[in-house]
Amino acid sequence: MAERALVITPTYNERANVPTLIERVLAQDPRLEMLFVDDNSPDGTGDLIAEFAAREPRVHLLRRAGKLGLGTAYRDGFRWALARDYELIFEMDADFSHDPVHLPEFLKAAERADFVLGSRYLDGKVTVVNWPMTRLLLSYGANIYARLVTGMKLWDATGGFKCFHRRVLAAIDLDAVRSNGYAFQIEMSFRAMQKGFRPVEIPIVFADRTEGESKMSGHIVREAITMVWRLRWWALTGRL
Repeated sequence: MAERALVITPTYNERANVPTLIERVLAQDPRLEMLFVDDNSPDGTGDLIAEFAAREPRVHLLRRAGKLGLGTAYRDGFRWALARDYELIFEMDADFSHDPVHLPEFLKAAERADFVLGSRYLDGKVTVVNWPMTRLLLSYGANIYARLVTGMKLWDATGGFKCFHRRVLAAIDLDAVRSNGYAFQIEMSFRAMQKGFRPVEIPIVFADRTEGESKMSGHIVREAITMVWRLRWWALTGRL
């Protein structure tokens, strides 16, 4: 495969992680580039990324006016990628919960699927490190719930370490995507599968962040609970 690949990483106060993250991602494969979507981080994350981008042509920065949410960050990043010559488009967190060492495995898996999901629960095996039991049970239970309601045969529908071929993102009406929290991951996979695109899940080791603060909130949980039912209804009524 000679296609260019873009790793999209939303940032908000991730200055401590950026230098090492850039080094480790770019070292995985010469095809990989990075786009940071920064929501005007008060800690100067955007300015630091701009310094890297000025001297490294494989690093790019998309600045936004304020904290607008995960889903909108990825949608803006997808549009940026689709407007340029990228065939493979990744989602990846900035906090090292998604280990860049898995990127070559995604690239390989993309040769046989339309999109690739990094799974923390593949075949029922948990590969999560350093999460509190309550958080793990919430996540694992949420995936069972999502499978039952949507009918998607995915072990980890809520995971955010993903890779899409551009044809998948081009086929989805990004303006119609409603979710903005972790439900965004469920919605994107659901819409892709409703279009007939074929996913494959690969195992990843997921480690809790060591720098910065989690973006989890009650609103994000509530959105995920209700969104799966909305997705099912929209699919039944032909509104996707």
